[in-house]
Formats: sequence, C-alpha cells, structure tokens
Amino acid sequence: MTQKLKIQLFSFVFLPIAVLLAPLAGFFLFAFVYEPEFFVFLSMGLAVCIGYLFVLRRRLVKKQSEIRLWIQDYGEQMNLVEAGIHQEQIAIQSYRDKIVNYAQLKGLTERLSMCLTLEDTSKTFTDEVNRLFGDKDTTIILYLFHSRTGALGISSSQKGQMRINIKSKKGDAYDQWVVKTMQPLLIEDTKSDYRFDVERIMPQDAREISSLISAPLMVGNKALGILRIDSPHEKEFTTEDLRFLTTVGDLGAIAIENAQLYERVEQLAIKDGLTGLYLRRYLLDRMPEEMSRQLRRTNQLAFLMFDLDRFKQYNDKFGHIAGDIVLRSMGELLTNFFNEPGMLICRYGGEEFAVMIPDCTRERALELAEKARGKVSEQTIMLRREKTQITVSIGVATFPKDAQNAKELIYKADQALYRAKEEGRDRVCMAS
Repeated sequence: MTQKLKIQLFSFVFLPIAVLLAPLAGFFLFAFVYEPEFFVFLSMGLAVCIGYLFVLRRRLVKKQSEIRLWIQDYGEQMNLVEAGIHQEQIAIQSYRDKIVNYAQLKGLTERLSMCLTLEDTSKTFTDEVNRLFGDKDTTIILYLFHSRTGALGISSSQKGQMRINIKSKKGDAYDQWVVKTMQPLLIEDTKSDYRFDVERIMPQDAREISSLISAPLMVGNKALGILRIDSPHEKEFTTEDLRFLTTVGDLGAIAIENAQLYERVEQLAIKDGLTGLYLRRYLLDRMPEEMSRQLRRTNQLAFLMFDLDRFKQYNDKFGHIAGDIVLRSMGELLTNFFNEPGMLICRYGGEEFAVMIPDCTRERALELAEKARGKVSEQTIMLRREKTQITVSIGVATFPKDAQNAKELIYKADQALYRAKEEGRDRVCMAS
C-alpha cells in the first residue's frame, strides 16, 4: 500500500515538472545556437516555471500530509488486525489447552474408576497428579483425615517417580492453613508470602520449599483431605495450575470417598459391628488356607473356642445393653492379648469367640488359653454402676495332631469347650 502511494506521488509531482522542463530545454538550446535575444523570453518562461514550482511545492506538501495520514490510518488498521489475530491465537491456544486438560481428566477418571481399595486409589491418584504436574524436583503429597480420630495423616507421597518419606506426617503450617480455611492455596515464593513465617516452618521439614499449590478434597460439605504439590523452585505454579489442581482434586475426592465406602462395606461383611472382630465366615475362609501353609512347613495350628459363662444372666439382670458392653469388653481383651502377627480373633456367634494361632504347639496353646482365662476373670466391668466380673470356658484343639481338616478341628475344640462347661466352667480343656 505504501509503495502504491509513492508511485502516485511521483506521478503527481515529477511528471508535470518533466513536461515543463522539456520545452524549456529546447528553447534554451534554440536561443543559444540561433537567437540570443530569445533569452529574454526564456527568462520569463523560467520565472513562470519557478512560480509554478512553488505552486507544485505547496501541493506536494499537502499531498505528503494526506499520504502520512493515510499511512497512519493504514497502520492503525494493521495494528487492529494484528491485535485481533493475537486474540484469536490466544483463544485457539486456550481451547487447545482445555481439550488437552479434558483429555487428561478423562484418563484420570478412567484410571481411578478401576481402583477399589483406598491404598490403590491413593497410589493411582498421586501417580496421575505427578503425570499432570510433576517433575524430578516436585513433591506430591496426599493427606487424608482419619475416619475415627479426624487427624490429618499422609496417605501417599511421591517425588518424581519415587515414593518418599515426609517428616511432617500431620502436615505443616501450609497444610493447617488449608485445613482451617478449606480454601485452595497458591504460594509463588514462600520467602515473600506475608501469611507464613518461613523460619518457623522450615525446621518442621528438612525439604526446601519455595513454591506450592494445595487444594482441599471435598465431597459436598464433607472434607476428606488435602492434595498438595510443592517445589524447591520459586514461581513454579500459576493461578491456572491451582484452578486445574482444584478440578483434579474434586475428581480424586469422589474416587477416595468411593474407596472408603467400599472398604467400609468390606469390613461390615467380614467384621462384627459390635466388637470389631472378624466374623465366623471369614474365619472359615481363612482356616483351610492357613492349615495348608502349616502343613507345608510341618508346624502346628492351634484353635481356641471361648464361651462366656452364664451370659444370659447378665442380660436378664442388667439388660441387653449391658450384655453388649460385656461382649465389647471381651472383644477388646482378646484383641489386646492375642496381638502377635498371624493370630486371628473372631466372634464365632452369640457369646462365643474363637482364636486361630499359627505356628503354635499344644503346650503353648494350653498356656495361652490359661493366661487368657485368667485375664478375663481378673477384669472388672461396670454394669449399671455395679462392679461385675465375668469368666469364660475355653476349649483347645490343634492341627494336625487332634484333627485333619478345618471342620474336624472346630468340632474337637467345641467338644473340649463343652467338657469345660460340664466340669464347672471358668476352665480350659484340651481336645482328647
């Protein structure tokens, strides 16, 4: 466009000058050769030309001003077009980023949907967050609230592709801020953030933390935990990163809640709601497997059957709530006493309890049963402000000496328990 204007300017100015000068040059040559007196007319013509040149100059200046205005107008239009193109490019890039984010969220949802247990869900969740946000220096921490105590604790932590051990198990001041406010947190530079005292926070964790983003995990009004990402580098995260992390956290919170519900249902299926002990069907499922293992190792397996003596009297005298207190106390006592790895305690039914002890000889099983009986008889329970003591009868049988299979082992222990009842209760009898 500018080149076209220059051509127009050349045509407007120089073409008339050339038309005037060409005849003037011819007259000058004629006067010089043939008629010197003709120079007077040439002078007059030259004066006319000079006057016309002044007119052309004014017109030239005017035309130049118009051209400059045209150039400015075209420049402004070009700037507007370039700004529009830039905005379109930003919008296109934004749409591309959203498409990528949606694809990543779709992959995250699919992977989380394949997890059932809380452990698998936590591990998969941190792996996916590391894939979306992480690098070799970024640390990702998933905190969850304990279902009973409500305390904040680490469920999974990862730096790069490695699982790491975090010193502050219950979170530092940044995590407590998120717990208190239940709002997302972005810190571009921990040293310049007035909300936190870095000198007090640093001794809590030896890791260097210069920037972080953190989002609470919420399902409705229920808080499940915190998802946090921190880095030793300043200004590692942006507001857009925090916004995307919040979206990721919402998806993860749903998966975590589903895993917690699944585990709760599983616990209800294999554990007694009153005592917290395993149910009989879980014991019956585990017993053949444990017996096969003991047989391969040529070891013995002990099985103890417990029955509360005169339990009906507690219900008749103090009511069924008092009976529940007795059963719960019995469950706690057995759990605390039989606490070695591999020991399995269950509520067999009603006021009956059972304990399976691997790698246990007849002599040791009898010794443990006697000690457990003594612990029960020494325990005092308050029922309706009245101190009460309970006793148990115990039957003991071992595999493979007393029985060859699970059904026979339970029968032998039950027969020994029945004999202990007949002999006066509050005693231990061994299968014969």
